[in-house]
Formats: sequence, C-alpha cells, structure tokens
Amino acid sequence: MTLFPSPDSPLAGGFLPSPNHGERRGYARPDCVILHYTGMPTRQGALDLLRDPKSEVSAHYFIAEDGGIVQLVAESRRAWHAGTGAWKGLRDLNSASIGLEIVNPGHDGGLPPFPERQVEATIALVRDIASRHAIRPERVLAHSDIAPARKRDPGERFPWGVLARAGVGHWVDPAPIEEGITSVRSREGPHVRALQAMLALYGYGIELTGVYDRATEIVVTAFQRHFRPERVDGEADLSTIASLRALIDALRL
Repeated sequence: MTLFPSPDSPLAGGFLPSPNHGERRGYARPDCVILHYTGMPTRQGALDLLRDPKSEVSAHYFIAEDGGIVQLVAESRRAWHAGTGAWKGLRDLNSASIGLEIVNPGHDGGLPPFPERQVEATIALVRDIASRHAIRPERVLAHSDIAPARKRDPGERFPWGVLARAGVGHWVDPAPIEEGITSVRSREGPHVRALQAMLALYGYGIELTGVYDRATEIVVTAFQRHFRPERVDGEADLSTIASLRALIDALRL
C-alpha cells in the first residue's frame, strides 16, 4: 500500500488517504483538536474502517501503539470523526476541529493503558497542530466532552495530566475526594442550576434546568472522565465541583 509523501505535519510518517471528508463549513482553519480512541480489537481493523467509503467515518491522523503516525485526511478538509455533538455552542465540530484516532480497544476491550511511546507521539502531534493553527489549550478536547451521551473515548485511563505537564491541553490537579460527602444528584434547585451553569460556561452542552436529571448525570460523568478520572460515577461531589471551579478560574488567569 503506497504512502503519499506530503502530510501536513512533519511528525507523520506518510499520508494514507481516506475518502471520507468534505469541505469545512464556516471555518478558515480548525480551532480545536478532538482526541478519540479507535475502540476496535485491532489496529488494522480500525485503519481499514477509517478508510472504507461505506463507513462514512475518518479522522485526520491515526496514532499507533508504537507511536507511529499516519495522516488520513488533509487538515484543510472536514474529516468525519466528531459526529453529533456540541461545545461552547458549536454544533458542527467536524468543521471546527482536527481529529486524532489513537489506537486502543477502548472500554469494550478492557481499556488497557496507552503505551508511553503512543502518548509521547500524541503530545508531539497536538503541540505541532496547536502551534500551526493557534489552538488554545482548553480547545484540546475528548470525544466524550463534545458527545457525552454517545461517547466515552478516549476514556478515564487516558493520561490528560501527562499531556498537560508537557504543555498540551487545559488541566488542574483534581481536588481530593472526600468520602461520605453527599452529592447534589437526584435533587433540584438553585445549586443544581449553578452546577449546570458552570459546566455550560466551561463548554459542555447542557440545559440549565435546575434538576439533577439523567442528562446532567451524563455530562458530569463526561467531565469526570477527563478531569477527575479517579472516580467516574456521575455524582457531583465536592471534588468534582471544586475541580470544575478551579478549571474555570484557571482560564481567567
């Protein structure tokens, strides 16, 4: 299989084109990066799916377990990786983003750790993309951030803290979990609405209903997967709320 020699990033080993892409809509350049896991048993199976015109899915880059990178779709094009979702009021995340597929079988495959070389390659690639497109750290997102009701990737074992220490993404150390502290789950009132407002302020697509309903629990779970992975249970405990507040405060510095 021939690798085309001109990827956008010098870190990619070549260009293995996918037919699944189109014109970006309303964006001269991408303004966020979305990280996925492949969620399939094998690397080759995932790569084949991303290049199959019948699948209607793709991504801009594919990162193997050994750190090898290939490009599938030109950065100037709209790859089909994000699907239905929302972030900061945006709905067409495919047009706004660069998508990275990281080889890992995902939750259905036991969510094994991401190898160090793969993590290092992901860090280098996101830094390169963010530098060339002036993408802010808080715009490096998980698929589960933009589509919390549908997606769990790249999952709670993805080392966001390691990325942040290398200058990739927005992060604060999660607040400690305090056992026995009751949450706001299954309750309603101004305090629930305030939680929903903070989640929306950070970027999550959530309605301000004032009710800790199933939709709110799903968004809290997505937040925890990314920012408080020690316990992912959908409970808005003090650790979760404090971590969210600290992230918002850090954006204002």
